Amino acid sequence: MPELPEVETIAAGVHARVHGHRIVRVWTSGKPQTFKSPEPEIVAALTCAHIQSVRRVGKTIVMTLHRNKTSTELLIHLGMTGRLLVSAPEVPLPPHTHAVLTLADLREIRFVDPRRFGRISLHQPEIGCPIHAASSPGWDSTTTLSSKPTSFSGPGREPLTISLADFIALFHPRRTSIKAALLNQSLLHGVGNIYADESLFRAAIRPTRQAAQLTRAELSLLRTSLVKVLRHAIRLGGSSVSDYVDVDGARGFFQLRHRVYRRTGQPCTVCATPIRRITLAGRSTHFCPVCQK
Repeated sequence: MPELPEVETIAAGVHARVHGHRIVRVWTSGKPQTFKSPEPEIVAALTCAHIQSVRRVGKTIVMTLHRNKTSTELLIHLGMTGRLLVSAPEVPLPPHTHAVLTLADLREIRFVDPRRFGRISLHQPEIGCPIHAASSPGWDSTTTLSSKPTSFSGPGREPLTISLADFIALFHPRRTSIKAALLNQSLLHGVGNIYADESLFRAAIRPTRQAAQLTRAELSLLRTSLVKVLRHAIRLGGSSVSDYVDVDGARGFFQLRHRVYRRTGQPCTVCATPIRRITLAGRSTHFCPVCQK
């Protein structure tokens, strides 16, 4: 399943190619597994709308659209095998295409998903959000701010921007394994199996350790390692270990820099001990039994 770097790469690529353009026609496949909002509503909301931006929130691609002074967000979750491509109309339509957004210049934004675990839905930004006295002194619990729409923010915190204090506060109380905690999208959204394993190796932390038992210094190092791994993976276009390709159909290169993920039995890049694989939190987990304590 594409994780934060892969989704970031796709969102940035689509934004660079289509922001500011107008959608003139929308086609959907009629597969109910894919569409979490009614397809007629999706077609109506997107047709004749201008694409203001395409960005990533966690593992979700958020396309912000404007039409008749109304803002709508199209949420696209790639699932395990989803792809979002920008193609010329003469390029043959790939099998398992479930949505096509035709632009005024006739290029097409195509959502392709062979296994249909991906999801497409609408999100309507709401005006006004409650400000609670506990977090904002001087405001009572009924006070609202109505000057700015509240956009889709995802289920958890953003790994690339979370402060050290907030990172420690998020993980220190958790009595699950640190690997399971990293995969919990309600805590940090966007981190999956690949980057949890790789960041834990770089922080020299064994994935089975209880999050609550990690010291502040270890959590600080883990946060630094996670941010470095994610940013490095983004620069290399993500990891192509299965179906992932970018908006042009090109594979990423970070899989060439993996130090533990899917390297079972191969020598550790630091100490040459064979990398071990276990199942943890229902996921394959890779680590060095010597370097990670």
